[in-house]
Amino acid sequence: MVRTTTVDVPVGDGVADAYLVRPDGDGPFPAVLVFMDAFGPRPRLVEMAERLAADGHLVLLPNLFHRAGRAPLVDLSELGDPARRGAVFARLTPLMRALTPDRVAADTAAYLDFLATRPDVAPGPAAIVGYCMGGMNGLRAIAAHPERVAALASFHAGRLVTDAPDSPHLGVGAVTGELYFAHADHDPAMTADDIATLEKALDAAGVRYRSERYDGARHGFTMADTPVYDEAATERHWAALSDLLARTFGR
Repeated sequence: MVRTTTVDVPVGDGVADAYLVRPDGDGPFPAVLVFMDAFGPRPRLVEMAERLAADGHLVLLPNLFHRAGRAPLVDLSELGDPARRGAVFARLTPLMRALTPDRVAADTAAYLDFLATRPDVAPGPAAIVGYCMGGMNGLRAIAAHPERVAALASFHAGRLVTDAPDSPHLGVGAVTGELYFAHADHDPAMTADDIATLEKALDAAGVRYRSERYDGARHGFTMADTPVYDEAATERHWAALSDLLARTFGR
């Protein structure tokens, strides 16, 4: 059994609304941050956080767009309609752009500080699980806080490699933890060339990582509330994630 509550996490310029999911019992439990996709915290992501908690983790699922308001920030009925996704992304794109690397680093520190004050959280570094844009922001977060984040699992992330001087792949030299990347097949936001560039940067930095392409799976394949959901790829994602967290926390 798990317990799911909503909490407000103090950040430098306000509060971030979040879901907190923990196993029954006193703990302490190893901490996992779940970084959302662009559609934000919602029942599907809470369900995924609850599965992680059922495996013995205390999970914090923050609203990364908290500066724009409390979740949900989109009409969740739109997610299942491919014809309406373009309009949804048009509204969300400014929020994604506003989530700068500096803000990601500062907010992650606030999330980790919040977890560290809880007696039911085990001492030591946390892990991050990121979906879509959450994978990109998770890579920024572990690079910004290598001593506080021991592992990142990134699923169907886009824009890990860009031409910008602050492209996420350029910061991997700071990473000391382990990384796992699950790339969607034929993802225009993370092409084969982008994957090769990321892996070259990781190899040069000596980072421990696995980078895998999920053949036939589309961008967003873990999200059961969208038309791109792929059950087989999602089960593969759970197996890879469980393996990484077991190694990270010695469970």
